[in-house]
Amino acid sequence: MTRYQEEYKRKLVTVEEALSKLKTGDVIGTSQCANEPTAIFDQMHTLHGKIGPVKMYGPMCFLPHEFMLDPKYHDTFNMDVAFLMGDTRKSHAMGALNYYPTDLHNGPSRWMSVNDVNVFITAATPMDKHGYMKIPLCLIHEKAFFEAADTVIVQVNANLPDVWGDTEIHVSEVDWIVEADSPLPYLPESHPDETEKIIGGYISELIHDGDCIQLGIGGIPDAAAQSLMDKHDLGVHSEMITNSMVDLVEAGVITGRKKTLHQGKIVGAFAFGTQRLYDMLDCNPGVMLRRGDFVNDPWVIAQNDNFVSVNSCLSVDLTGQVCSESIGSRQYSGTGGQSDMAVGAAHAKGGRNFIAAPSTRKGGTVSTITAQLAPGSVVSLSRNQVDCIVTEYGVAWLKGRNLRQRAENLIAVAHPDFRAELREQAKKLCLW
Repeated sequence: MTRYQEEYKRKLVTVEEALSKLKTGDVIGTSQCANEPTAIFDQMHTLHGKIGPVKMYGPMCFLPHEFMLDPKYHDTFNMDVAFLMGDTRKSHAMGALNYYPTDLHNGPSRWMSVNDVNVFITAATPMDKHGYMKIPLCLIHEKAFFEAADTVIVQVNANLPDVWGDTEIHVSEVDWIVEADSPLPYLPESHPDETEKIIGGYISELIHDGDCIQLGIGGIPDAAAQSLMDKHDLGVHSEMITNSMVDLVEAGVITGRKKTLHQGKIVGAFAFGTQRLYDMLDCNPGVMLRRGDFVNDPWVIAQNDNFVSVNSCLSVDLTGQVCSESIGSRQYSGTGGQSDMAVGAAHAKGGRNFIAAPSTRKGGTVSTITAQLAPGSVVSLSRNQVDCIVTEYGVAWLKGRNLRQRAENLIAVAHPDFRAELREQAKKLCLW
């Protein structure tokens, strides 16, 4: 037995023993998305009544965990999350957790400026012969918390893929180890509808051979990816490595040969998708996972010539203000990396950013393009940074356009049922 194996064995504990190391007043950072420490999260609720409140950041879980779902645990676990989806959206609505507004690239550092993280809990791959484990599927904030923490608890999960990049942690830097081969969280492949396919087709016409792309989450970015199968030598620099990228890799569309930063590498801050995606990432030297504060730094993004950012939104007003995360004042998702990527694209040589959405919501009863955003709506992306808005009715260019031109272009791609009303509202708002 090597000294690394001996050290590993000394630190091996049960889930219950690992949880017993937590105490009142701890500030806990956790890994998230497909890298969540599922076996530990499944038992977190058992601490209720045993310890006083702890502060937590980052458990953006995609599997149901009792400590996040029931508001009665809020007094024990004071949780901040920077993005809402699935169960976290429900938990937020019930008051079980708090939403923390931030851009992806500097969210952890701003949070840590007022919260002293002393515990980090993560899932990791089994240890190799050199004593290294890997945090392979999410580095949005994980390494920052890992480096700050006094106590590190790791769930070793053999189901995690081995992903290259800034993913390694050493057994000597870990305090307690739990072994549990939990099923990984999955994000199923989307099936874009006809409207999303039309929008994807418009976007594909704006992407050229050799471009470096970022694709957000959802049907429209996936539809855009499906429309790129005739392109050549695309690169990837994206906070999220998505299901749709697998087809592009296997078809030889994504090669990274033309990239001006990390040539030949798919660069991402996290990956979330199906087992097929995780298999593509496993031991793949063409993939590099880096920290969110690097991948999403607009200055870093701008070093990718011909960088194209593709994201979606919930609503946009006639001046180009984009709301991607709230329905009125109700928080629905989060800013994520959208503004990071759009600003980076705006400063990249040959860069462009595209915001895409169906022209209507709620069965055609609500226009996505509005004269003004609904009261309380969050401006996720400043109108100063938006290049164009894409709907199933075409492309509305905003870059370099004045307010009158923006309003005209946006009305032209709004649903026909709302165009006359939008023109009248534009007049009343003096946008003409």
